[in-house]
Amino acid sequence: MIYTKIIGTGSYVPKKTITNDDLKEFVETNDEWIFSRTGIKERHIVTDEETVDLAEKAAIIAIEDAKIDPSEIDLLLVATVTPDNYFPGVSQLLQYRLGLREIMAFDVNAACSGFLYVLNIADKMIKSGAYKTALIIGAETLTRLTDWRDRNTCVLFGDAAGAMIITKSDTNNIKDVICGARGDVDDLLICKSVDIKDPIVNAASQQDHIHMKGSEVFKFATRILPKTVNDLLQRNDMVLDDLDSIVAHQANERIIRKAAKDLKFSMDKMFLNISHYGNTSSASVPLAIDRAIKTKFLKKGDIFITVAFGGGLTWGGAIIEF
Repeated sequence: MIYTKIIGTGSYVPKKTITNDDLKEFVETNDEWIFSRTGIKERHIVTDEETVDLAEKAAIIAIEDAKIDPSEIDLLLVATVTPDNYFPGVSQLLQYRLGLREIMAFDVNAACSGFLYVLNIADKMIKSGAYKTALIIGAETLTRLTDWRDRNTCVLFGDAAGAMIITKSDTNNIKDVICGARGDVDDLLICKSVDIKDPIVNAASQQDHIHMKGSEVFKFATRILPKTVNDLLQRNDMVLDDLDSIVAHQANERIIRKAAKDLKFSMDKMFLNISHYGNTSSASVPLAIDRAIKTKFLKKGDIFITVAFGGGLTWGGAIIEF
């Protein structure tokens, strides 16, 4: 039987930060309004870096942390909704930059659930016996899509990348991963692509901003997060007391607190770092896991659930023994 485990993690955020007070220059808001509704104090934003740059820096740290030679990597997956190009993908450019062999590399778009999707794919591909060591990454430059005059969305998002090395194992450390989707036909959370082009006019394409119906997304998130946790526990004949912690997608502290309350799970065991980074979409989960490990919130032997939800509408979760 082939199992999987995490052998290295890494993360990277741009140097420039924008605080809640800084946002007062762009939109009618203040620190108290933002923090009380989201738990966010600041977020990191790109100035002269692209998504592939963030991904590369996080990947290098993860490879070093895993203490492996890059030649051992035979699968590369990148979760992102903010690729630098329609094509080539972030993953393919990153494969070249890291000097990896001519391995399979592709991008996945599942919004904030993206990292759980690539974890699920890599986990199953390694367990199939076809691959041995995967580099999986969530990387976003969401502020490229941010409308800095919309106070309901511009306060939320930041840029970051998180990376993880997973490999085949004799022990069952990545115990289960589940993902799902429900088509968002009501445009609760959407960023439109460029318009269809009239060949007569041939106008330059214009990029859209992120649009969100906040109250409806909140309802979805606070329902699906505890449901995913309970589904994972039920599938694996486990109970909440078997968990040392939960590392959730850092979208909104109120969502995380409500989920903990509904689950009757102590907030002391819910990892939080949203105050420093905001919502970094597919980078959120690997960034949080890496920070939880580096700060000793997660310790060797701990069993935790990581869970995410996002545009699509999508969701995912995993039970992992670190």
